[in-house]
Amino acid sequence: MRDHETVPYSLPDLSDGERIARAEAMRDRLKLRRSCRYFADTPVPRAIIEAAIEAAGSAPNGANHQPWHFAAISTPETKRAIRDAAEAEEREFYAGKAGTQWLEALGPLGTDADKPFLETAPWLVVVFAQRKGGIEEDGETQNYYVSESVGIACGLLLATLHEAGLATLTHTPSPMGFLRAICGRPDHEKPVMIVVVGHPAKDASVPAHALDKKPLSRIASWL
Repeated sequence: MRDHETVPYSLPDLSDGERIARAEAMRDRLKLRRSCRYFADTPVPRAIIEAAIEAAGSAPNGANHQPWHFAAISTPETKRAIRDAAEAEEREFYAGKAGTQWLEALGPLGTDADKPFLETAPWLVVVFAQRKGGIEEDGETQNYYVSESVGIACGLLLATLHEAGLATLTHTPSPMGFLRAICGRPDHEKPVMIVVVGHPAKDASVPAHALDKKPLSRIASWL
């Protein structure tokens, strides 16, 4: 490799047994994560959201440009504006824009155009992908592997929020340009998703279909 400034790489000194135990424990906790569509309005401390965003910001990414921005929203007025705009797009989606096959695939999940969770949940985290900006966020420097980088960051965000004992939901109305305007973000940023965060309602449930997960034998191959 070419000469460059470095710092030591370090990890905890664990035995293989400890590594296996940690991996299996993390697997078991993450397998309990479910998308929640029924939230309580119970407050969630900002410190939890801050920690989760910082965890997301540690994700591997192209050229260390960190091509993401997380807009954390808790004000009722802004949440209402997002709900109004999202439901307008969703009504068109369910009225036929999605197509028959897509709507049939969504049938077992019981979803529709009504999105009350966008107002009820105490936090919405809108994730933006920065197509330009670099580490200095100058709005001009080209960023690389943006979709891949932001996707990994979103995974870390969800995992951290779940580890904190909170319910989450990823919501992706289409198109999402209204999020850029509401959140006051620049044109070179692309809205990727809304992560809804909070405590589940007392009577919250999940579709039985959501528990049907592919086994390891179907999602992995060993070469």
